[in-house]
Amino acid sequence: MKRCTWVNLNNPLYIKYHDEEWGTPVYDDNKLFEMLLLESFQAGLSWECVLNKREAFKEAFDNFNYQKISNYNEEKIEELLNNKNIIRNKRKIKSAITNAKIFMDIQKEYQSFSNYLWSFTNNEIIYEYDKTTSSLSDTISKDLKKRGMKFVGTTIIYSYLQAVGVINSHEQGCFLYKKQ
Repeated sequence: MKRCTWVNLNNPLYIKYHDEEWGTPVYDDNKLFEMLLLESFQAGLSWECVLNKREAFKEAFDNFNYQKISNYNEEKIEELLNNKNIIRNKRKIKSAITNAKIFMDIQKEYQSFSNYLWSFTNNEIIYEYDKTTSSLSDTISKDLKKRGMKFVGTTIIYSYLQAVGVINSHEQGCFLYKKQ
């Protein structure tokens, strides 16, 4: 079975992620927040590194519960900084807390984060390949930054949009490839 060329075929987690998650449209706010948190921690690192630590992140960040994360205090930040199973970057940890608060503000404004995110494409999936940014990721990144989110640059947001299926970028030849 042919997959996208970026998949490390020696890593079962990566194969499962590619085959079952990447590029599949997500409308559940809990999953959308999980992926936003993970993508923000990926900044400057490989996705495979984050993916390999996903279960540790899930445990450390209360099952990606954004309500709980929004209330983390200095004691919890220190606990996370001492957790050698996750990426221990104080700026990224603090941004996860800030981003959780803003995520909930967006939910209030749009009734869900999903409504907010999918409104940028009128609920349509974008099919494009061989890009790391686009006018769509530029627009969403700019809006999230204006609202105060951190680690949401256009490249991170483009990767996020691919991960949650707003953008489908499976390569031609991949068994999951689809044309618009």
